[in-house]
Amino acid sequence: MDILRTPDARFEGLPDYPFVPHYKELGGEKPLRIHYVDEGPANGPVVLLMHGQPSWSYLYRLMIPKLTEAGCRVLAPDLIGFGKSDKPAHRDDYSYEKHVSWMQDWLHQMEISHITLFCQDWGGLIGLRLVATSPELFGAVIAANTGLPVGKGKVPNAFMKWLEFSQSVPVLPIGQILQGGTVRALSDTEVAAYDAPYPEEQFKAGARFPRPCPDYGRSPLGPRKSGGLGRTGQI
Repeated sequence: MDILRTPDARFEGLPDYPFVPHYKELGGEKPLRIHYVDEGPANGPVVLLMHGQPSWSYLYRLMIPKLTEAGCRVLAPDLIGFGKSDKPAHRDDYSYEKHVSWMQDWLHQMEISHITLFCQDWGGLIGLRLVATSPELFGAVIAANTGLPVGKGKVPNAFMKWLEFSQSVPVLPIGQILQGGTVRALSDTEVAAYDAPYPEEQFKAGARFPRPCPDYGRSPLGPRKSGGLGRTGQI
């Protein structure tokens, strides 16, 4: 496995993202470094924010201060392949099960409990699996435009379009995809911030998410992505 790491300089001066970086190392044949935001009082109630595809913890930059002002300890990890976390360079390095396993490793290293999970898009597909495997660690769940496919049912047309687009487009326009997922216009600097983790196309293998999801049904394309960004006013 070839592992890429985005240079720190790419993240300097991002608007509304002053958070000190934190890292854990995930075990495995080749260790991976995962980044997470950890803000607010250490003894405050824990809120875990899990982002979707193809965003990163920058998605929650406006929510984090509100939650810490309310006395919460806020954790916002970057999934492997996203944000400031390490990025395996090949599409075959990623799978749904690997993402769940990576996040289980991180969660247990954090030694936290009574967690309120807020999960969105792929953060839900992965985060809800964490709840299922370690229910004793969670006290509440807030799920937004997400779910857990169970291997049956009709594939929504939007999912098929995303799969076909993400696997075939020569240059994956991360910032513009995020712009298309919000009801307000992002500034140029915000769009650039969403692009920041990916200085070259080879860094986007994880953002393309090739076939990592439980199948809704069978087709020549194989397993489907379970959702897009939805539309939100605050990304």
